[in-house]
Amino acid sequence: MPDQNYDGVAPAWHTVIVLAALLALSLAGTHSRNLPFAVAYGRAPGYVLVMIVEWTTVAFIWYGVSRRGLRIRDLVGGAWPRLLAVLRDFGLAVAFLIVSSLILNVIGHLLKAVPNEAIRNALPQTTLEAILWVFLSLTAGFCEETIFRGYLQRQFAALTGSIGAGIVLQGIAFGASHGYQGWKYMSIITVFGILFGLLAQWRRSLRPGMMAHALQDGLGGLVGRHFLR
Repeated sequence: MPDQNYDGVAPAWHTVIVLAALLALSLAGTHSRNLPFAVAYGRAPGYVLVMIVEWTTVAFIWYGVSRRGLRIRDLVGGAWPRLLAVLRDFGLAVAFLIVSSLILNVIGHLLKAVPNEAIRNALPQTTLEAILWVFLSLTAGFCEETIFRGYLQRQFAALTGSIGAGIVLQGIAFGASHGYQGWKYMSIITVFGILFGLLAQWRRSLRPGMMAHALQDGLGGLVGRHFLR
């Protein structure tokens, strides 16, 4: 992520469309018992459709930022010139997950949050679903970090004139986009999004967050499917 400033990375109308699409998908999820699309098409096709939607959203963001002379690479920031840089970011990702898990577990305990039927139904059960889940997790790691921390965080900061407000607002948008998980988990995910935003702001890069996001989703689904049934 390049040095932060208050300049927007895309036109305002573009951000309105992105937010409207995220809200529509979240609302659709609140009326299903699975990930968006999965209740109608099954888990495996549902995973594929979610991946298509996320990559399409990133493509639309690329279109928006290109109008300002930027690239997706500019939103991601950072660099991996040597293997040591990759290992450093991976170490940061693991440390971030450990610290954030402690924080989120406390919040979850205070809210008495338990996985609802939608969360349980979303987890992979077959070998094919587990394989697709890995690809879905990698997609979420790259796409959602790009959408929320790379794009919306900077747009909200430009709108409010405050980097702190940008971090908080993108976290709220991140939580609100997970409607199928219920309001308690949406609240936890909001805090998670804010923590991801702080990490991105600190590192001036989305790379550690992308790793952490993919690890969290991937391991959470693959391990959780054996316990949340």
